[in-house]
Amino acid sequence: MTKAITFQILEDIASDLSGDEITFPTFLDITFQVRTALKDPNLSVEQLAKLVGAEPLMSTKIIRMANSVALNPSGREVADVKSAIIRVGMEAVRTVSFAVAMEQLLKSKQMQVFEGISKRLWEHTAHVAALCRTLARKVAKINGDEAMFAGLVHDLGVFYLMSRAVNFPELVADKAELHGLLVGWHDNIGHALLSALGSPEVVLQAVQEHETDREISEVKTLSDVLYVANKIANRTASWRDPVFDEPVDTSMLDSVFDAETLAEIVAESEEEVASLKSALGA
Repeated sequence: MTKAITFQILEDIASDLSGDEITFPTFLDITFQVRTALKDPNLSVEQLAKLVGAEPLMSTKIIRMANSVALNPSGREVADVKSAIIRVGMEAVRTVSFAVAMEQLLKSKQMQVFEGISKRLWEHTAHVAALCRTLARKVAKINGDEAMFAGLVHDLGVFYLMSRAVNFPELVADKAELHGLLVGWHDNIGHALLSALGSPEVVLQAVQEHETDREISEVKTLSDVLYVANKIANRTASWRDPVFDEPVDTSMLDSVFDAETLAEIVAESEEEVASLKSALGA
């Protein structure tokens, strides 16, 4: 019976994402608005600040991020949204909007049945986002902010699937079937959702490929960065339940990095994790 429910959910999602309206918890409202605003090439900092300022939780987190150790080495604090956006950059607002939406979703009453996996998922997400930023700057030499955003949203499909599964108590009770749904479909569902939300193609490709096992000789692209960051995070902060799943194979890391380099990347990313959690209040 639960397999029939799984198919029903997947059919509903396919229909949902192929239409004009996306059914998702209202926590993503501000994310939709920010996404739309950032598409305007003439958008000013003042206009974005007005939009962000209308959402107290998001504006608080933007200011907190601007005053974090990573972005405020001088120690000069800012207290208004406009100054905070100037410091963190307009693109960072998109990252924070998704973080706020996911955090609120996980804290919502309807998601309490997923408390265990939600905590693991958020921890995993923070580590992948931080590792993406570190790898982008230290190894791939690409945009660190875009890489962090990709890391933050790479498992959005899991959040989305849980938000739909919660309406089916029988599926929630069948932990093995539910886990199989989340593991087996989250990358494709995440790609489809982000595509519907108008995310850049480079991010879409990285998210769709982040679970696709492959050998790489060096980390060069955003897809490489996310794939490797996800592998590293799965060694210490996996969201998957070991009762229902084998550990993720991370052996490919040993052919890309020597032990010392990998240890340096992990150590540097841990500082990013702490900074990210502090900035987002997670």
